[in-house]
Amino acid sequence: MDLHVSLTGRGDLATQIYRQILDAVVDGRLRPGERMPPTRELARRLAVSRNTVAVAYDRLTAEGFLIGRVGAGTFVCVEALDRRRPRTAPAGRGVRPRRFWRTAPSPVTGLGEGPYDFTVGVPDVHIFPLETWRRLVTQELRLTTIQQADYSEPAGHPGLRAAIARYVGVARSVRAAPDDVLVTHGAQQALDLVGRVLIEPGTRVAVEEPGYPPARLLFESLGARVAGVPVDGDGLDVAALPTDTRLVYVTPSHQYPLGVPMSLRRRAALLAWAERHRAVVVEDDYDSEFRFEDRPLEPLQSLDRDGRVVYVGTFSKTMLPMLRLGFLIAPASLRPALVGAKRLTDWHGELSNQAALARFLDDGHLARHVRRATRVYADRHALVVGALRRDFASWLEPVPSAAGLHVCARLTPGAEVDLTGVVRRAAEAGVAVTELARFCGQRPAQHGLVIGYGAVPTERIAEGMRRLAASRAG
Repeated sequence: MDLHVSLTGRGDLATQIYRQILDAVVDGRLRPGERMPPTRELARRLAVSRNTVAVAYDRLTAEGFLIGRVGAGTFVCVEALDRRRPRTAPAGRGVRPRRFWRTAPSPVTGLGEGPYDFTVGVPDVHIFPLETWRRLVTQELRLTTIQQADYSEPAGHPGLRAAIARYVGVARSVRAAPDDVLVTHGAQQALDLVGRVLIEPGTRVAVEEPGYPPARLLFESLGARVAGVPVDGDGLDVAALPTDTRLVYVTPSHQYPLGVPMSLRRRAALLAWAERHRAVVVEDDYDSEFRFEDRPLEPLQSLDRDGRVVYVGTFSKTMLPMLRLGFLIAPASLRPALVGAKRLTDWHGELSNQAALARFLDDGHLARHVRRATRVYADRHALVVGALRRDFASWLEPVPSAAGLHVCARLTPGAEVDLTGVVRRAAEAGVAVTELARFCGQRPAQHGLVIGYGAVPTERIAEGMRRLAASRAG
C-alpha cells in the first residue's frame, strides 16, 4: 500500500486526511480493491483521535471512493477508477467563446506594485473609518435581523435607496426619489444593466476618447459599435458625435482620465443633441465628491428635462473598492426594464452591507469621511501638480483639474520621450504609474502619464515623483 499521510497542524485534520487519501486514489497510488488501514491503526500513526480518521473515511465512503465490508475492513472501491478526476477542467475542444472573448480584455485596473503606488482610481483605505463601518455591519448581522431576511427586491434595500436619494440630492443636486434608485454592485454593473436594456448588436455607442476602458470594453462585449469621441478643454466634443449614436457614455464632472469638467455650454449642447437624436446619455459621476476648489457644475441629470440621462454613481472611490456598492438613477420609462435585468443577472445584492451603508449615509459618517479625505487628497494633488510643474516642465504638461484621485499630464509638443520606457524604468525604481495611451481606444493614441495619488501616502509623494522624473533618463 502506497499511502503516506502527514498532518501540518493547520486546518481541519479530518479534511487533511480526506484530501491526501483522495489524492492517492486519484493518482493511482491506492489501487481498486486495496485494503485501507483500520481507523484505529491510522489514528495511532498520525497521533490523532480515531474519530478524526473515521470522519475522513465516512466522507470518502459517501462519495464512493471507499467501501466498508462488515468484518473485513475498508477497501478502495473497485469503481473508484471511474470516479478519478483530472487536475484540470476538460479542454473543451470545439467549444469556443464569441469572438470578442477569445482574447481576454485587460482594462486599466488594480493596484500597482512598489512603495510609490501612483495607481489610478484607488482610494486610501487607511483613512476610511473602518471601525465605524465594522460596527454597523455587525449590527446588521444580528440573529434578529437575519431571521427577517429573505429574497429581496432587485432594486435594493429600501432604506439604502432612500438614503442614496437624500445624499445625492444634497451633495450633487440630483433629482431622485427612493423609487428612482437601483442599487448595484458598483458602477460597472450599472453600466452592464444599462447596456443589456438598451444595446442590441450593431447599436452605435459613443464614448470619450481617451476614456474609461472598462466601459468601452463592456459595450463592445454586448455587440455595440463603439465610437471614440474627442475630448477638449470643455469636455466631450458634441459636434463630433456620430449621428446614428443611440447611447453616449460620459464622465462630465471629472473627465476620466484627463480630469477636465464638461462646461455648462457643452452640457446643454449634449442634452439638446440627445433629444434631437433620441439618444440616451449615461452620466458616470465616479469621484466628484473629492473637489478641491469651486462648487462643481450641475450634473447632466439635474439639467435634463426630457428623461434622456441615466445617472451612475459608486461608493468604491469614496469608501472601499472591495464593498462593490453603486447605484443608478434612470428615467421612469427605463426603470422596469432595468429592475428586470437586475433580477435576471443576480436577483439582488448583499443586504447586510446595503443596510449598513444606509445607516452610514443617514448618520453623516460618509459626509464626514468625504470632508476629511478631501483635505488629504487636496494636499496630495498639490504635491503632484507642484512636482510636475517644477521637475517635468520640459516634457510633461499637467491638465488642469480640481477634483478626484488622479492628475493627467500630457506629453509636451515636440518632446521626444519614450514613455513606455519611462514607465518600465519607474517600475524598476518602485514607482507604479500608467501611460495615457492605455486609456485610448483609437490610434494614434494620445501620450502622457496618468498619476493617481489615492494609494500613495502623502509623505512618499515627493520621493516618488523624484524617482519618476529620474526615470526619463535611459
